[in-house]
Amino acid sequence: MTVTRFAPSPTGYLHIGNLRTALFNYLIARKTGGKFILRLDDTDRERSKQEYIDGIKTDLEWLGLEWDQVERQSERLDRYAEVADQLRAAGKFYECFETPTELDLKRKKQLNMGKPPVYDRASLALDEAGREKLRAEGREGYWRFQLDLERIEWTDGILGDISIDAASVSDPVLIRADGQVLYTFASSVDDTDMGVTHIVRGGDHVTNTATQIQIIKAIGGTPPDFAHHSLLTGPQGEALSKRLGTLSLRDLRAQGVERMALLSLMARLGSSQPVELRANLDEIAEGFDLSQFGAAPTKFDAEDLWPLTRQHVQALPYETVADHLTARGVPADIAPAFWDVAKANVTTLADVDAWWVLCRDGAQPLVAEEDTDFIAEAFTLLPPPPYGPTSWSDWTGAVKAATGRKGKGLFMPLRRAVTGMDHGPDMASLMPLLQKAPGRS
Repeated sequence: MTVTRFAPSPTGYLHIGNLRTALFNYLIARKTGGKFILRLDDTDRERSKQEYIDGIKTDLEWLGLEWDQVERQSERLDRYAEVADQLRAAGKFYECFETPTELDLKRKKQLNMGKPPVYDRASLALDEAGREKLRAEGREGYWRFQLDLERIEWTDGILGDISIDAASVSDPVLIRADGQVLYTFASSVDDTDMGVTHIVRGGDHVTNTATQIQIIKAIGGTPPDFAHHSLLTGPQGEALSKRLGTLSLRDLRAQGVERMALLSLMARLGSSQPVELRANLDEIAEGFDLSQFGAAPTKFDAEDLWPLTRQHVQALPYETVADHLTARGVPADIAPAFWDVAKANVTTLADVDAWWVLCRDGAQPLVAEEDTDFIAEAFTLLPPPPYGPTSWSDWTGAVKAATGRKGKGLFMPLRRAVTGMDHGPDMASLMPLLQKAPGRS
């Protein structure tokens, strides 16, 4: 069975970059009838918060990305300790004592010498007496995984054949001095124990993947199939990282972005396939093809979500929006007709509210100075509601006969006086929905 996972850290709310990873992994499982795991990487006790866990679940539920299994790394600490002991026994774990300042000095020295800033494995030369001496000095040990100095190779689902010389990579720190298990280690254990077969994540994880392949093999597992998608940039190619806080899924949802607009865009953005609005996740999964994605940075513009949102909202049947209209006080007897008129003039569902306010309370007339007398006379020719299908043509006909105006000089000032706008729905369809006579309080 295909098994994928989405493994966010609950240290903040999900943003558009997180969604890309979650969606790709979900679609792979959905398309093959596999399992999709939500794994909360919450070993950072200080930064992980329940409100973010709740927020992650709310966002995924809104999107329809249903998980088959949920796991929390904070509940698996005993398992990590067990595997760590196995690695120590196998000679693959070693304790280090350098301070961050000492490590930084080493890196600078290596760079000045034209060498790659790779950890020099000085701690491997320590015997137990040397380690005890450093502990007596107040130093706290942290643990690194000893890489086999060979080429690490895999065929990436997006990037193709990858080959990384382990000698060019520092032995990764897997357990901090305070005992916190780090992502590289915990994820390797989890992916092995949970039978994860496919992992899609950002291109910034390629080096992590190289080290994790060795870790997974060292603990007796089979490395999954890895794929690394491109990183998102802003519309001008600028780094998106500084804006991710303003691109949280909860904020986009609050602004009225529709989930199918978001999913349709993110399932194709950065691929050779055109972005097209899809009706549901089954349609998205059916057309999803990881091999169509490239390695180049992918430009994301939040403005692209609005045409898709508009297209989705305007295609919604009345039955889908009936509860929304009822909650806004739209009478049931005119709600279907109101939706037919309003939907062509909105981008988000919330935009409908303003059209109902106009129909219920009327609008502030927009009258040019030269049309003041004309509009005043026109309003005297308009009977009180209720209005019917011919009310607009009857009224404009009477005004034409009384004033001699015709064409744009007749219709545009009347539209602006009734709606307060230059554009909008067909007036013949709008008039029967007006609850008050225009121009009168």
